[in-house]
Amino acid sequence: MIPRYSRQEMTSIWEPESRFQIWLDIEVLACEAQADLGVIPEEAAQAVRERGAFEIERIDEIERETRHDVIAFLTNVAEYVGEPARFVHQGMTSSDVLDTCLSVQLTRAADVLIADIDGLLDALKRRAYEHKDTVCIGRSHGIHAEPTTFGLKLAGAYAEFSRNRERLVTARHEVATCKISGAVGTFANIDPKVESYVAEKLGLHPEPVSTQVIPRDRHAAFFAALGIVASSIERLATEIRHLQRTEVREAQEYFSEGQKGSSAMPHKKNPILTENLTGLARVVRAAVTPALENVALWHERDISHSSVERMFGPDATVTLDFALVRLTSVIDRLVVYPENMQRNLDALGGVIHSQRVLLALTQAGVSREDAYAAVQDNAMQAVDGDASFLDLLRKDKRVTQALDESELEALFDLGHHTKYVDTIFARVFEE
Repeated sequence: MIPRYSRQEMTSIWEPESRFQIWLDIEVLACEAQADLGVIPEEAAQAVRERGAFEIERIDEIERETRHDVIAFLTNVAEYVGEPARFVHQGMTSSDVLDTCLSVQLTRAADVLIADIDGLLDALKRRAYEHKDTVCIGRSHGIHAEPTTFGLKLAGAYAEFSRNRERLVTARHEVATCKISGAVGTFANIDPKVESYVAEKLGLHPEPVSTQVIPRDRHAAFFAALGIVASSIERLATEIRHLQRTEVREAQEYFSEGQKGSSAMPHKKNPILTENLTGLARVVRAAVTPALENVALWHERDISHSSVERMFGPDATVTLDFALVRLTSVIDRLVVYPENMQRNLDALGGVIHSQRVLLALTQAGVSREDAYAAVQDNAMQAVDGDASFLDLLRKDKRVTQALDESELEALFDLGHHTKYVDTIFARVFEE
């Protein structure tokens, strides 16, 4: 977790203080459930709740000798609790604590990420409506295609992040499981009611069947969802980067007073935030393959997943949180240039209406092959700068024999391309 790309709301979930507190909560709740079942004395459970505590430096000191973090933690807790500590961790195994803790951390992280997406959706919706009718050129393969609106671009991003929100909600539910089933998951030395009690208190649901660990397909699905969100961030960031290019300049990141773009060239306004987002997306996606590889553990468990999760659990969630908040700020303050959009629409002499001419010719009785040849011939000349597309069509008998002047001119109306924008917006925003 690099401070430069971290927010405290997310990093606090992964800090040692938070992790050990969740461990202690799990042990306290398990003791309460055990006491209710008559397995341990009521006063022992009460002592664990009242006197249970830990000290991080002391845990680290013990672990240097034991080489086992959970044992080090339990030893430190026992130093605070005293004699009743012999009832702590009754019938449990380390993964009961570790995996249930990870579930708590991931669900809390998911809650932060879902809130982040809600903020981004608000910004996208506001800017989409602001530019619902701001006509710009659409591009395929990086080449001018047909007109669209900048609002539709943002509405598309809104729809994509709405799907991402649903993915995160699903991933949160899938990973929100509790495992207090003992060694190899058979409940041989602990009652399943303990797991149900702990799960309810922590806002989780019991793992239906576990081994010594919670099945890692759940975690793989969680990090895959994060990877998809990251890809959506990169997609939108890349679009903004392209639109900010000097030759395009249809939109650009906000450039604040006193900001500098280059140490050598004072004129530069670089898309540094969206370039940064592109890089951060790669970091988040880097967690996906290890999460998939963690699914295949030996028999009832091995520890090959542990070191991986301790690294990419914090890194992926912290990075994605930061990226979502940064992208929200970019969208919120994005500078849009409608006049440059119009300039680019006009740049190729009207060839962006070529499909309309093609279709009109076929409707007028010209074969598609002949119509395509006539339209392409004139479009290529217009692109080369010989004349406007409309003027060239007016001089081509293959065209004028089928379409009169008024029919030709009507085919160059931009409004034709935006007539269903309201319909699309109603679909996207469910209005």
